[in-house]
Amino acid sequence: MSVRRFSLDGIAPTPWKNGGGQTREIAAWPPGASMETFDWRISVADIAADGPFSAFVGIDRQIALLEGAGVVLQARDGTFRHRLDRLGEPFPFTGDIAVDATLIDGPTRDFNVMTRRGRCRAVVEALRSPIRIDGDDAMLMFVVAGRWHDADGHPLAAGDGMLWTAASMRRTTLTPADTTALCLRVTLHGEPI
Repeated sequence: MSVRRFSLDGIAPTPWKNGGGQTREIAAWPPGASMETFDWRISVADIAADGPFSAFVGIDRQIALLEGAGVVLQARDGTFRHRLDRLGEPFPFTGDIAVDATLIDGPTRDFNVMTRRGRCRAVVEALRSPIRIDGDDAMLMFVVAGRWHDADGHPLAAGDGMLWTAASMRRTTLTPADTTALCLRVTLHGEPI
């Protein structure tokens, strides 16, 4: 695999079975993996109505607000209640338990990372300063706000991103182009690429 650039606008959404939203899958490993067989999966969800999140046994999850006023996440077993209302701030939780989502003030768009415990671990960071891309782990960068430039000067705007796999990793730097620039960097450790 090589470095892959993507734009969220170019990814077709898949409606949720419960009708409460839709998801755009950015990337998953291994290619063609189902919800039962992925090692890692990165997506963006549009939540249009209050409702449940599905439980994913053996999966660790991280979520960050991209657009909207946010959502309150309530674990059905009472282990947490989290107000997801800060742009780009990742919140980790286990997928082993069911979670109910209540919109704060209208629809939201959220960034989601899911990793299968024992196969992969993700580190999700919100960054505003230059981002160094190097190492042997797969890495994904997603622009939340503002504009960024890659090392060749190519621009990236909100909703754009790049995915590097271990096989395609090269040293490069992504630089913010304005004061509103914010992006999420996902580093995937231990994945079998």
